[in-house]
Amino acid sequence: MRPCSVFLSIAMLAAAFAVTGCRTPQARKNAVSKEAAIREMLAQQVRDWNAGNLAGFMEGYARSNTTRFASGGNVMLGWQAVFDRYRKRYADPAAMGTTTFSDLDIKVLSPDAAMAFGRWHQKGANGEGSGAFTLILRKLPEGWRIIHDHTSVAETK
Repeated sequence: MRPCSVFLSIAMLAAAFAVTGCRTPQARKNAVSKEAAIREMLAQQVRDWNAGNLAGFMEGYARSNTTRFASGGNVMLGWQAVFDRYRKRYADPAAMGTTTFSDLDIKVLSPDAAMAFGRWHQKGANGEGSGAFTLILRKLPEGWRIIHDHTSVAETK
């Protein structure tokens, strides 16, 4: 093989890897299954919320002192602090009302890390609200869990 042919072959192979994100078919399949597992965990959170099951909703968060929730300029650190915030704000199922998640965009970053973006809409006894969220998730022994949640509230019009 001539040197130019070798260089051209290597360049084409590098371009192919760049286009596919350097993922083998198995790696792409694994990313899809991880994304599906994260979507299911988030769907379970919605089901638990809509059933008035705040404890069930909180199962989507890592039970860790380093779990972080940021919203409205405030930062809560630790699973218990996040749970306490939700319990104070949504004292009963009527206050919780119903919620939906939409526009989910999940990016698997590594075998045990992912990021999710989405929008939320909640309607309950205390009114109605909506906004956007960005989550960082880790694959833990108990499954995919949120380790960082940054949620914003949209301005009311």
